[in-house]
Amino acid sequence: MDSAPTRRLGLVTVDGSRWAFWLGFGRPWADGAASLIRRARAHYTGQMISASQDALCEEACVHPEAVRRAREALPDAECVDHASAFLKLVADPTRLKILSALNTGELCVCDLSLVVGISESAMSHQLRLLRTGRVVTFRKEGRVAYYSLLDHHVTTLIGSALEHARES
Repeated sequence: MDSAPTRRLGLVTVDGSRWAFWLGFGRPWADGAASLIRRARAHYTGQMISASQDALCEEACVHPEAVRRAREALPDAECVDHASAFLKLVADPTRLKILSALNTGELCVCDLSLVVGISESAMSHQLRLLRTGRVVTFRKEGRVAYYSLLDHHVTTLIGSALEHARES
């Protein structure tokens, strides 16, 4: 077996028709064969093939100018790490609900708890994580803490993510 696991295309006959399905790392992704069947007749070759073979170029052709532009556009490792941590932080469903609520405007902890449907203690924990990750900011007015999204980058990201999800 290769050093890196690959998905493999398996073949099955169902009701006299040949169908292909993906195997995950040497074992089926799901419990039953019926759930694995995919409409992949175009990929049928009569043998097991690596899934990555379909994605490779058929001709060894490098476009130096395109490669140069792409390399110049790559952010440095630290930037990639920060962006990755940021995306992981906002990917949590509870935190995404919080950010979606804050996308409408500033809210206090009590109101956020009611909107999202979690306890104030749980809300405070989530907000602490979002503050540490520089996603939200807050201000205190007496004994009440009001939260808002940190800047327009966060507002744009949350709005775009939710819009994209609604289009699916």
